[in-house]
Amino acid sequence: MSTPTTLLADRLSIGPIELDVPVVLAPMAGITNTAFRRLCREFGAGLYVSEMITSRALVERTPETMRLITHHPSETPRSIQLYGVDPATMAAAARILVEEDRTDHIDMNFGCPVPKVTRKGGGAALPWKLDLFREIVESVVEAAGDIPVTVKMRKGIDGDHLTYLEAAKAAEGAGVAAIALHARTAADFYSGTADWDAIATLKETITGVPVLGNGDIWSGEDAVRMVEQTGCDGVVVGRGCLGRPWLFGDLAAAFRVRSGELGAEEAAALRAAPSLGDVARTLRRHAELLTEFFGDEGRACRDIRKHVAWYLKGYPAGHEVRAALSTVTSLAAMDEILATLDGDLPYPGADAEGPRGRAGSPKKPALPENWLESRELGGVGRADLAEAELDHSGG
Repeated sequence: MSTPTTLLADRLSIGPIELDVPVVLAPMAGITNTAFRRLCREFGAGLYVSEMITSRALVERTPETMRLITHHPSETPRSIQLYGVDPATMAAAARILVEEDRTDHIDMNFGCPVPKVTRKGGGAALPWKLDLFREIVESVVEAAGDIPVTVKMRKGIDGDHLTYLEAAKAAEGAGVAAIALHARTAADFYSGTADWDAIATLKETITGVPVLGNGDIWSGEDAVRMVEQTGCDGVVVGRGCLGRPWLFGDLAAAFRVRSGELGAEEAAALRAAPSLGDVARTLRRHAELLTEFFGDEGRACRDIRKHVAWYLKGYPAGHEVRAALSTVTSLAAMDEILATLDGDLPYPGADAEGPRGRAGSPKKPALPENWLESRELGGVGRADLAEAELDHSGG
């Protein structure tokens, strides 16, 4: 069973893991690899979770998966998110992580809204089958032993098929260490405004373990406002840190003001206001860490391209520079491009903040045939569900 979890002022403890600030980096596919996690740690504090790891791929020990679960020696505590639809496979994956000493914390993904996953009954669709959800959580908690296990979920499939309260009660009963809620449904995808009232309702319902809120946290002020408005014990930050790893410093400062450790003026002085030169250096550092992670400079440069627009949001960098960085093929070429920027240009303020990443639009979730007719698994076999174990993430 997982070690009991407690909240100390604005410090969060998840089992034996004690966090200076109650902040968690949300798992994001293709983003929260060890390079990005290390970069975020350089700016702030919290728990930094890996991108989603598919349990079947881990049990089969695919080379890419084994690379993804490898942490840099500087990463502590280590945190891995598991995704799966079969209790036995999820338990086997958890045992690998524990017995081979590959993690200090396991999170489970029940929030993915991607149609290729929900169409097979996985991700945000799975908690609708409450018995299967409970069986998966119980199996992982038992397999993990003293390693704390948490779950991340959405409100439900759509407004008419909410699952989060029943699923959270089942997870609490199964012995999880904390429950995180992305306050949107699968139908919402990332659109509109997160329903923080649902986080408050969950906090009122779940009293034995901490509740973490996720959705629309773009600043330190947003995080503190979520905690104060909903009563949640901590926050999970996803898209808000894209191209802004220094957000974790702002989050730490905001919570330390709230707890009285810092004065408002001290915190204001710590708030990140990066010049264009600071951004360029951070972008270059990110590419350097990716090169170390992939062991391939070309692959690292291809990967960093998707981050360019996020880093330069709001800055007058110019179309030609953006285009060149979006096709960069080497670190030397990146250095030449970045050298053309006016590094003294100041932080543009609000133009560089706020929402980032694709929000999409509400859509009818793709589900297995007759999925909503019963809360029991019924005619959908576990072999069919196994097809949901694709390398997609979100939530």
